[in-house]
Amino acid sequence: MRETVDILGVAVDKISAGSAQKKAERYLRTPGLSVIFTPNPEIIMAAHEDPAFKEVLNSADICTPDGIGVVYASKMIHNPVPERVPGFDLTCGLLQSISKTGEGVFLFGAKPGIAETAKEKLQEKYPGLVVSGTHDGYFTDDDNTRIIKEINDSGAKLLLVCLGAPKQEKWIYAHKDELQVQLAMGVGGALDVFAGNVKRAPQFFIKCNLEWLYRFIKQPSRLRRFSALPKFMLAVKKSIKS
Repeated sequence: MRETVDILGVAVDKISAGSAQKKAERYLRTPGLSVIFTPNPEIIMAAHEDPAFKEVLNSADICTPDGIGVVYASKMIHNPVPERVPGFDLTCGLLQSISKTGEGVFLFGAKPGIAETAKEKLQEKYPGLVVSGTHDGYFTDDDNTRIIKEINDSGAKLLLVCLGAPKQEKWIYAHKDELQVQLAMGVGGALDVFAGNVKRAPQFFIKCNLEWLYRFIKQPSRLRRFSALPKFMLAVKKSIKS
C-alpha cells in the first residue's frame, strides 16, 4: 500500500531509502514499466506552477523526497516522511545491485561523450555491471522514435534519463507506452557525476543535509535556482493556512 504526503499537490512517498531500493529492485523484475521520480523543492515548486508537470509527477510509482526542504515541508504539514531519499544514492544502490544480478542499464542524457565516460567509470566501480547502451541528451523530437528503438533493442531493464527537470520526467511520461524497460528513472545530472565532470559534496555536507550549500559554494551561478527554496517553503506555509 503506497503511503504519501501531499506537498503543494505533489504526492511524495513516505518511504525510507532502504524501502525505496527494495521496491525499485522488485520493479526491475516486474513486467510492464514502472517509474520513479525524485522531486526536490525546485521540482515541486515547478509542478505547483505547472499543472501539466504536476500530473506527470503524480503518475509515478514512487516520488522520493529528494531534498532536505521536502523533509522540512512534510514536517510543517505534520505528515513527515521518514528521511531524505536522494535520487543519486538510490541510483547508486540499484547499480550496485544489478551489477550482481545481471540486469542491464541504459544511460540517456548529458552532453555528447559524457554517457560513454560514465559507462567506463561505472563499470570500474561496479564490476559486472552491464551497460546495455548509451545516448546523449542532444536530440530533437524527430529523433525520439530512433532513440526509443535503441533503448528497447538494447534489452536494458533499467533506464536512467538524465535530461534535467522537467524535461526528463515529461519525456518518460510522453513515451511510457513505447518503452520496453521495466524501470525508468529521472535522475538529473547523475551522469556528469558518474563521469567525473562534477564532484558530489563530501560526506560531511551530505550527512548534515547541506549538500545544497556545497553546490552553491562551488557554483554561485546557481543562485537563481536556489531562490526556489524560500519560495517553496513560503508556498507550503501558505497552503497550510488556506
